Amino acid sequence: MKNGIKKSIKKLEKFTADVIYDRADGLKAKLYGSFLWCLSQIFRLIISIRHFCYNKRILRDSPLGCQVVVVGNLTVGGTGKTPIVEKFAKALTERGRKVAILSRGYKSKSDGALGKFIRWLTHGEAPKPKVVSDGKNVLLDSEIAGDEPFMLASNLPGVVVIVDKNRIRAGHYAITHFGADVLLLDDGFQYLPLHGQAQLLLVDKTNPFGNLSMLPRGILREPISHLKRASFIFLTKSDGTPDAELESLIRKYNPSVEIIECAHKPSCLIDFTTRERKPLDILRGKNVACFCAIAAPESFEGLLRECGAKIVFRERFMDHHRFDEDELSEVFREAASKGAEMVLTTEKDAVRIRRNFSAELPFYYTRLEIEILSGAEDFNAAVEKVCFPKRKADEAMSNLAVNQNEPNK
Repeated sequence: MKNGIKKSIKKLEKFTADVIYDRADGLKAKLYGSFLWCLSQIFRLIISIRHFCYNKRILRDSPLGCQVVVVGNLTVGGTGKTPIVEKFAKALTERGRKVAILSRGYKSKSDGALGKFIRWLTHGEAPKPKVVSDGKNVLLDSEIAGDEPFMLASNLPGVVVIVDKNRIRAGHYAITHFGADVLLLDDGFQYLPLHGQAQLLLVDKTNPFGNLSMLPRGILREPISHLKRASFIFLTKSDGTPDAELESLIRKYNPSVEIIECAHKPSCLIDFTTRERKPLDILRGKNVACFCAIAAPESFEGLLRECGAKIVFRERFMDHHRFDEDELSEVFREAASKGAEMVLTTEKDAVRIRRNFSAELPFYYTRLEIEILSGAEDFNAAVEKVCFPKRKADEAMSNLAVNQNEPNK
C-alpha cells in the first residue's frame, strides 16, 4: 500500500515537472497546465505585495555591518549556481577576505513541525545555525547540511559555511563566532530581509526564463522585470555564441548591468570509491550509463556526449532526490544489461550516496568548474567592489573632483 502511494506521488511529481517545463502533451497536460496557471497568478500577486512592502519600507531589511554579496536567480534550479559561489568565494579569499557562505540548506534535515511546535509551546530557544564548515573542518554530512552546502564546505578550505533559513541570524553568527567580513548569500536573490551590496544574478543561457510563467506554471520565482535589481548578470552554460535577443531583453529592464558569460566545464572524473581523479579522455568511445537528480539533466548528459561518451542508459530523478539502495541497485542492473562500461553521475548527486556504496561497475562523478568566456574584467570588478568598497568610493570622489576642476584649467 505504502509503495503504491509512493509511486503515485512520484508519478505526479514527474508529470508536474513535465508540464512546468512544457515536456508533456495532450489534453490532460493542458488542463493541468491551466490549473497551475491560475495558481501562478496568485503567486505573482503575493510576490508583488511582498516587494511593494520592502520598497516602501513597510517591511525593513536588517544590515549586518559587513559586506553582503547575493548570488541567486529568477528561476528555480538549473542555473549552475554552486560553481559560481565557489569561484567567487575563492577569489575573495585569495584577496584576504574572511568569507562565510550562508545557505538555507534546501532539503537539509531539520527538527520538523513537531519540534518547532514543542519549542513554541515551551518557549524554547531557536536552534543555533548549523556550521557545516568552520573553515578548517567539514563538520556535517550532506543529509544534515544539504547538498550544496556540503559540496561548498568540501571544496573550499578556509571558508566558513553556515546553514539556517534565517540568514540574518546566520550572518550574526558568522560575524561574531568566526570574524567573517564578507557574507555570501547562496541562493539569496529572493531573501529581501538582508540587503546585498552586490547582487549577482545567474541566467541559464540554454533556458533563460522557461515559458515566461511564474511558479507553479513556469519556473520563474519573480517577474522578468526584476532583472533590474541585479548588479551583475552571469549568463551560465554559454557556448560563447552571441544571443542578441536575450541581451536585448536583459537591457530592456537593466540597461547598464554588466553581463558576464561563462561555461560549466567538466575538469575531470572522480572515482566514487577511491576518490582518484581521472582524465575526461577515458569517456571517449565508451558506452556509459548515467543518472542524476538535478533540475537540468539535459545539460549533464550533453557534457558527457561532448566528451565522446555514448549514453546507452540514463535515469532521471526529481531534483535533490535522495537515493535509496534499491534505486541504485536497479540503475546498475539496467546499466549492465545495456552493455555500459561505466556509470556516471554529478558531483551534487554523489554527495547523496553513502560513502561505502559498493558499485557493480566502475562508478565516477563529474567535477565541474567555471570558465569565464567574456566579461572577465567585469568579474574582477565585482570581486574588487566587495573587497575594497571604500577605495572604490574614494576613487569615485577623486574622479568627481577632477572633473569639476577641469573647466577651470
